[in-house]
Parts: sequence; structure tokens; C-alpha cells
Amino acid sequence: MVNFQSFKDEGKKLELTHLEELNLEANLFNNSVFATLNKLSNLKSLSIGFNQLNGLIDMKDLDAFTNLQKLDMSGNQLRGFVVHKENKGLKKLKVLRLQSIVTDDSIPLENLVEAFSSELSNLEEINLDYSRLNINILQSIGVFTSLQTLSLYRCALIGSLPDHGWCDLRNLEVLDVSWNALEGMLPHCFSNLTSLRELDISNNRFSGNLTPLASLTSLRAISLSSNHFQIPISFVPLANFPNLEVLLADENKLEMEPSFHTLVPKFQLKFISLSKCRTSQQLSLELPTFLYYQNDLRFVDLSQNKFSGTVPFWLLENNTKLEDLILKGNSFTGPLTLLSTPNSNVSSIDMSDNKIQGPLPTNICSTFPHLEQLFLSKNAFQGNIPPCLSAMKNLSMLDLSNNQLAGKVPQELVRKSSLFLLRLSNNNLNGNVVPVILNANGLQKLYLDGNNFSGEMTNFDVSTFQFPTSLTDIDLSNNRLHGKLPRWIGNMSLLERLDLSNNGVEGSIPVEFCNLNNFKFLDLSENNLSGSIPSCFNPPNLEYVHLHNNRLGGPLSLAFNKSTSLVTLDLRGNNFTGGIPKWIDTLSSLSVLLLKANHLQGRIPVQLCTLYSLSIIDLSQNRFSGPIPSCLGNLTLPMNKDKTMTPDLMSPTFSELDELKLLKTGILFEHMMHSYSYMKESVEFTTKSGSYSYGGDILEYMSGIDLSCNELTGQIPLELGNLHEIHSLNLSHNKLVGVIPSSFSKLKQIESLDLSYNNLSGEIPNQLVELNSLGVFSVAHNNLSGSIPEQNQFGTFIESSYEGNPFLCGPMLHISCSKTGSTSTISDDEREDSFLDTYVFCVSFLASYVVMLLTIVVILYINPHWRGVWFSFVGKCISSCRYSTVGNLLGYYIFRRCV
Repeated sequence: MVNFQSFKDEGKKLELTHLEELNLEANLFNNSVFATLNKLSNLKSLSIGFNQLNGLIDMKDLDAFTNLQKLDMSGNQLRGFVVHKENKGLKKLKVLRLQSIVTDDSIPLENLVEAFSSELSNLEEINLDYSRLNINILQSIGVFTSLQTLSLYRCALIGSLPDHGWCDLRNLEVLDVSWNALEGMLPHCFSNLTSLRELDISNNRFSGNLTPLASLTSLRAISLSSNHFQIPISFVPLANFPNLEVLLADENKLEMEPSFHTLVPKFQLKFISLSKCRTSQQLSLELPTFLYYQNDLRFVDLSQNKFSGTVPFWLLENNTKLEDLILKGNSFTGPLTLLSTPNSNVSSIDMSDNKIQGPLPTNICSTFPHLEQLFLSKNAFQGNIPPCLSAMKNLSMLDLSNNQLAGKVPQELVRKSSLFLLRLSNNNLNGNVVPVILNANGLQKLYLDGNNFSGEMTNFDVSTFQFPTSLTDIDLSNNRLHGKLPRWIGNMSLLERLDLSNNGVEGSIPVEFCNLNNFKFLDLSENNLSGSIPSCFNPPNLEYVHLHNNRLGGPLSLAFNKSTSLVTLDLRGNNFTGGIPKWIDTLSSLSVLLLKANHLQGRIPVQLCTLYSLSIIDLSQNRFSGPIPSCLGNLTLPMNKDKTMTPDLMSPTFSELDELKLLKTGILFEHMMHSYSYMKESVEFTTKSGSYSYGGDILEYMSGIDLSCNELTGQIPLELGNLHEIHSLNLSHNKLVGVIPSSFSKLKQIESLDLSYNNLSGEIPNQLVELNSLGVFSVAHNNLSGSIPEQNQFGTFIESSYEGNPFLCGPMLHISCSKTGSTSTISDDEREDSFLDTYVFCVSFLASYVVMLLTIVVILYINPHWRGVWFSFVGKCISSCRYSTVGNLLGYYIFRRCV
């Protein structure tokens, strides 16, 4: 074999007339390369994928390859072939690969069959994966009667499988049409494919039953996952498949059968995956009875169904070779009673999210001596963590979170060099956690959040410890830690994610944090931190920062200004002053900017308008002034998939590259994706008159701008109507004037629009009735006039949406509008009486307030003890109460003018 990976000289004469294998992949060759290679008549394999072949390939150029058996032209820009009556080449071709063909044509390679069918009786494999094809290709591909493998994975096939053509491939052994948009019932002509050994029709929209597959008794592996099949829980249609070893049927609908159905299947499975299936009943299910007759299983995934009863350890007793047992997300109950005899083959057990209670069995280590992954989260386990777990040599991932475990974390467990991930979140564990962290030896991901850990993190002689160099994730949030942020964290050079939120940590952010160049996620929110953010804090890979609800202050200096990867910056509820720095436009990846409830002032900088990834902006409850920048209307508010964190996993390595090993590793890899990083990105944003937390998929699609409770002036820019993707817009409690722009009618996705407490005038534009997604709307307390729209969504808004506008009329305000179009039917006498009533009420309220205040002053003057208590209380409120629940209420109702 000769590999021409760096071959560039097409004109160079090739004298390799005996060459049989040639690889020219990933170069810059174009169609003329075939003329250069036409002397290589002995070639048996030619790989010329991912070059610059384009347009039509003239079949005459391939005439020289009379001995070619394998041709790979994947990853080029082909649109078809020029066919001649007498093509001499490719008579011996067996393998044709045209994967990932790039084309603008809606029906690429439409003459593929015509080009390659002429006397190609030896063709055994056609692979068109990732190419854009028309379903009609299946109607004509039956001419390749010797075909054994047909792969059309992710080819954008739409519609139903035809009942002729491809069904004539009676020698077909492997068929893959997965990840398309095929639908309807399986055609009965499937019964012709009696040689089929592997069938993958997963991730389509097929429905109906499996009867057409009943005659495919040669099947060894079948994947039906992610369809709408109605499958009997006994899998009767597949019961006569003696060779079946792999059965994947996730995300279909299981049909219940009479309890007396006891058909014994002929197959002995090695792999079964039957997760996330729907049932026609709402009751819990018993496990499929055919599993009782399986004794060669290696991999079982029955997760996220409604299976009930005790934990089915009989699966391990019957299948002594079983390696992986995944039962998460069911309703298994009772204590965890393990086998009396060891099973040395089991490497992975996941029974999380069930209803198992009682203590963790002390013999779990001796029963499964080679266990590598153990997931028992979201159950009701009690008692202490078994000490024997510390002695398990192969244990790499342990998740006991969301139980009722108590006691301390065994330091021997954390010292294990084999342990990669330890999650003990949301239990009742206690003690000082610092020795646990400083004793980590090989551990990379440590999650201890939601427990009762206490003590000072800095009250240790760190010189007696060897700093863990492996830790990348530490989550200690929602505990009772206090004291200052430890400077020794700056020595953890590989640290990527740190969450210390909702503790009692105080003091300033240490300058040693500037040494953490690998930081991606930092959450120090809900603490008592003070001082300014070190200006040197600019981790180049930093993506998510949460510092809200602390006492941090000072101007937003140069911190973060070099963090071009920053996605979320959450500084809400602090004491930051000054303006938004002009270097904000360097944060080109910024998607979420939350600066609510600080002391920021000045104008909103136009540099924000250049951050085209921005989709959530909250500048509310500050002292911003001046006009709203009209260029904010240029923001696209994208549905940014980068808002949420994704696990940074290495691709799995395979020690044994056989098909079943690959299949198992692939499924486990997908399963573990959700376990590698438990730190989930979420942000809080006010919309629809309430504050909501957005995370996961919801955060990806959320977009909004909140400029409320500031001192903004001028008119609302018409350009804000260009924010077509916005879901929430709040401009309330400002000093805005002018009219409501009719361009707001273009905000088709908006769900919440608040313009209340301004000085807006004119009428409510009738075009706004086109906003069919609008759920919350308020223009209260302005100077609007005219009639209130009543069509569509506007018929659902209540009186409070419009109150405080004396010249508005309509049924919502119980004020009828005159037929002549005057703004109100209230008489001058009635309006004058209403004004006098309001004036009298205000005077009475102020008089009562003055009397109450004078009474307090007199009492404090007479009683010195009460006076001391009062001033002490006021001092505490000023310094710290604002950061508690009571303090937030005081700050909101007393120190803020907007309600």
C-alpha cells in the first residue's frame, strides 16, 4: 500500500504500474486527477475522498480501472455522473463509498444507479451515509442483485419505504436507514430479505407492529429505537430468531399482554436496550417475561420505564457473564439485597432514581469485586457510606447523591487513585470538608453540594498537605462553610469548575485566583464577599461567572476584559458603581449579561450592540440615564446552544474493537455523558411579573431585555421592533416619553411586554393585537389615551394592565368609549371629584405617616436603650441585611423607587 497524503504534483508521471492500493484522501485534487492515474490499471483500491472533485464525473475517466474493487469518493461536491453506452471500467467493483457528498442539488447522484448498474454484478457494498438523497433511489437500487451491505445513514430520506426495488436485494445482509425521516408502517416486502443479519431502522418515525419482520430469522442484531412502534412486551414477533444477539428497542411503545402469555423465545441475547418506552397504561409494569429465559446477557439497559417490584438481581444470577446493568428511572422498591456469591464480571451498575431504601449493603464490595461504576443516586438510602468502597481497586465513578446518608466522608475513599468522579450531593453528610479536598489523589470531579459541611476553609495548615493536582471540578455549594476564600485554591492549576455558592464565605476574592488559567465555571454567589474583583482575573477559557447577591463593589475595572470565551456574566445584587466599561465589546461570546440591582450609572454603551451573541440582558434597578440606544434593535438574540455547559469528555478508547464491544461502549458513552459534569448552567431572569430560573434546553431558547427601574429618558426606539426573536421586554419604571412604537407588532415571539410607569402618551397601537404569543402586557401608569384593543390576546388582559392612565377607556377599565371617539365618557365634574378624592387621601396618608414618625422619634428620645437597639438594627441593615431575604424586601420596598 502507498499512502499519498501529501502528494501534490498531479503532473508528475507515475510509473507504479503494479500498484494495487492508493490513498489520496484529504488533498486538493480535482476531476483531472483521473487522467493522471489512468496508467494504474492494476489498482484494486482507490480512496480519493475529501478532495475537490466537483460537478459531474465522466465515467470514461474510470475506464482504465478494470481491476478496481473498492472506490471511495466520499466528501466531495459531486452532482452526478456522465454515462456512456459502453463503459469499460469498474467491472470488478465490489465496494462503492460516496459518504458525505456535498451538493446544492435537491436530488444528488440521481443517476447513480444508471452509472454503476451496467454489468456491475459483483457490487457488494454501497455506502451513501451523510449524503442528501431522494427516497426514489430505493425504488431503483434493486438492480444490484449481489449487494450485501446498503448504508443510508442520515441521508435526509423522507416518506414511506417503497414496496419494491430495494426489497429485491435477497442477498442483503446489512441494511442501515437510521436517522432519517422515514414514516408509516413497514412494508410487507421486508419478508424478502431473508439473508439480513443486521438491521438498523432507528431514529425514524415508523409506526405499527413488527409483523413484517417475522420471517427475518437470520437476524443477529436489530435496532428499532426512537420510533413509534407498538411492541408487545413479550416481543413475540422476534421469538423465532435463533441467531438474535443484539436487541435495541428504546423509545417505542410497549403493549401489555395477558399474564398467561409464556412463550419461550429461541434467541439468547447478549445486548438488550429497552429504555424510555411508553405504555398504554399508567400503572407500573413488570419486567418482560422473556428475560427469565436469557442466560448469556452481557449488557442490560431497562432504564426510565415504569418497571416495579424488587430489584431484579435474578438477572445477575441467570447471566453470570453480565457486565453492565442499567435500571435507573424505574419504581423498584425495597432494601437492596445482594447475591450471596460474588460476580467478578460486573463492571457497571446504575440503579439511580428508584425507590430503594435502607442502608447500603456492606457486602456490595465483595459481591462485585471488579466494579468500576456505581450509580445509586435519587433513592432513599440511609446510614453511613460503607468503608469497603475505599478498598475497591477498580472503582472510578461513584454517585450516591440525593439520598439520606449521614456521617463523614471517608478520607480513604477520596485518596483512591482509581477514583475519577465522586458525587455525594444532597445528603446529610457533615464534618469539615477541607481535609477531604486536600487529600484527593487522582480524583478529578468532586461534588459535595447540598450537605451539612461546616467550618472555616482557611483554618488549616496547608503546608502539611500535598495539593491535589488532578481536581478539575469542585462543588461545595449549599453547605455551611464560612470564613474567607482560601488562597490555596489558586494552587490547583487544573481547576476548571468551582461552585461555593450559598455558604457564608466572606472577605475579598483572593488575587491568587488569577493563577487559575483553566477556569471555565465560577459560582461564588449568595455569600458575603466584599471588595472589588481583582483586575488580573482574566482566565482565557472562562465561560460562566456567577457572583450575584454578594457585597462586591467598586467599578467594573479590567476583570474579565480578556475572557473572550465568556458566555454568562452574572453580577446581580452587588454594590458595583460607575458605568459599563467600553471594553465590553471584547467579550465576543457573551450571551447572558446580568447586572441587575447595583449602583451603576451613566449611559448604556453602544458597544453592547456589537455583541451579536447576546440574548439575555438585565440592567434593571440601577441608575442608568439617557436614551435607550437604538442600535439594540440590531441584536439578533440568537437561540444560542452555547449558553449551557456541555461535558468535556474524551472519546472512549477501545481495548477490543469487535462489534459488540463498540456497541456497548457507544451506549455507555451516551449514558455517562450526563454523569461526567453535574454542574448545570442556569440563570435567573424576571419576566411575566415574576422571577424564573432558566437552565438546560429552556435557557438555550430564552431571550429577553430588562431595562426597568432606571432613569432612562427619551422615546422608545422604533428599531426595538426588529427584535423578532425576543421573548421578554421590560422598559418599566423609567422616564420614557412619546408613543408606543407600532413596530412592536413585529415582535412575533414576545410573551411579556412591560412599559408601565413611564410618561408615554398617545394610543395603544392596534397593530399589537397581532402578537399572538403575548401572555403578560402592562402599560399601567402612563399618559395613554383612546380605546384599549380587545382582539386576540388583548381580550385576556386585566384592569391592572391599564390602570393609571386617566384617558384610556374600554371594558377592562369599566369605562366605555364614546361613539364619537372622545377619549373618555367621564364628565368634568366627575373627574374633578375623583381628583379631589385622591388629593384628600394623599394628604391623610402623609399626615398619618408624619404622626407615626414623630411617635417613633419621641420614644427613641425618651428611652436610650430602645434608641441604641434601633441604631444597631439600622446599621446591620445597611451593612448586611440587604443580602438576606428580609434585607432584599427592605431594599426593594424602601430604597428602590420602582415596585
